[in-house]
Amino acid sequence: MKQPVIIRDAKPSDAKTILHFITELAIYEKEPDAVKTDEQAIIDTLFSEGATAHSIICLQDDEPIGFAVYFYNYSTWLGKNGLYLEDLYVSPDSRGNGAGKAIMKHLANKAISNNCGRFEWVVLDWNKPAIDFYDSIGAKPQNEWIIYRLTGQELIDFAK
Repeated sequence: MKQPVIIRDAKPSDAKTILHFITELAIYEKEPDAVKTDEQAIIDTLFSEGATAHSIICLQDDEPIGFAVYFYNYSTWLGKNGLYLEDLYVSPDSRGNGAGKAIMKHLANKAISNNCGRFEWVVLDWNKPAIDFYDSIGAKPQNEWIIYRLTGQELIDFAK
């Protein structure tokens, strides 16, 4: 019989596991070549002094089965921080056992304990399983906002 899932803060020694999950997530999201990071970059950005992003690991039977990366943002209207979920991933063979819900509850509690005014994330419009899951926990889509992004050469060119 499988043990209940356990959520813990990630440690630098989890960098290889985090990279593995990031790669699996990119494949699932149909962007297998989009991952440009490596273990050292994960260590530098998630675990160095002053890191602004954080990670948690989800385990079952002492084996990592999922992860999440999050950071705190700020709402000027609320005058409070928010918790922003950058990525959540559970291995395919561990889906349906409550791991995703446990990760979301863990982060919701982290948001509450840090007096955050909101907990938010984005989901790909074609990812029906994720959308159905988020709907099932009472989350509401924010359809009035459009995400804009500058990256790569466009970011460099604009900054000049």
